[in-house]
Amino acid sequence: MNIKTVGVVGAGTMGNGIVQVCAAAGLKVIMQDIAEDAVQRGLDTISSSLDRLIKKEKITEADKQAALSNIETATSLEALADVDIVIEAATENEALKLQIFEQLDKVCKPEALLASNTSSISLTRIAGVTKRPEQVVGMHFMNPVPMMKLVEVIRALQTSDEVYQQIHDLSEFIGKVPVEAKDSPGFVANRILIPMINEAAYVYYEGLASAEGIDEIMKLGMAHPMGPLMLADLIGLDTCYAVIKVLHEGFGDSKYRPCPIWQQMVDAGYLGRKSGRGFYRYDE
Repeated sequence: MNIKTVGVVGAGTMGNGIVQVCAAAGLKVIMQDIAEDAVQRGLDTISSSLDRLIKKEKITEADKQAALSNIETATSLEALADVDIVIEAATENEALKLQIFEQLDKVCKPEALLASNTSSISLTRIAGVTKRPEQVVGMHFMNPVPMMKLVEVIRALQTSDEVYQQIHDLSEFIGKVPVEAKDSPGFVANRILIPMINEAAYVYYEGLASAEGIDEIMKLGMAHPMGPLMLADLIGLDTCYAVIKVLHEGFGDSKYRPCPIWQQMVDAGYLGRKSGRGFYRYDE
């Protein structure tokens, strides 16, 4: 594999998880975010995650220190000029992602690959704002990244076979299982998952059952390891809302109509675990 250095844009939940698995696999990683406190929070999260793996006897203290030594931080995209691949893990906002890819295309070396961790936005559209569209691809990791094996590898219409193969090989190198998906709203995972969560939100919104009741029914009756509303809190309610809107707009089908509660919860700042409150409270 010819990828040795990785840049990750975004030090939040998904970004720091991607940094961790890449660094633990021995790759040199630059974690970039717009503010110093953001990258420091990302580093702290990685350190805590590695400590949990030590307690479970999955890694040693030496493994932790080796992983941390592979990580650098930056607050400017220009710091990613010489990496072999950039994996963008910014907020699920199309305008923001297009802006980031336009900038990355200008600052990264010509042969660098540009990947997005988007969970629903068109990779073909993202690739189209660059001058290297054949080198743009989707790497959709699952949350929590260190624990979940799947990476959806999404081919933009322009993605070359060679680039797809490099991403496939990179995914395996960092211990993940790559599964190819075509570029379509929500791809495969979220086209199936998010409408289910949206329906659970409707059931809650209509007062048919409590959040706990809905989740218990899905766990005990359908053998789900986590109920859909608790999963929504884990994913982030703003992210769930963004994805269901992409599905609704992309397909123009009323079956993807977002539940009104998404807008209400986002407006209230109830974004799930990351904000301390969503369908459940985490700040007490």
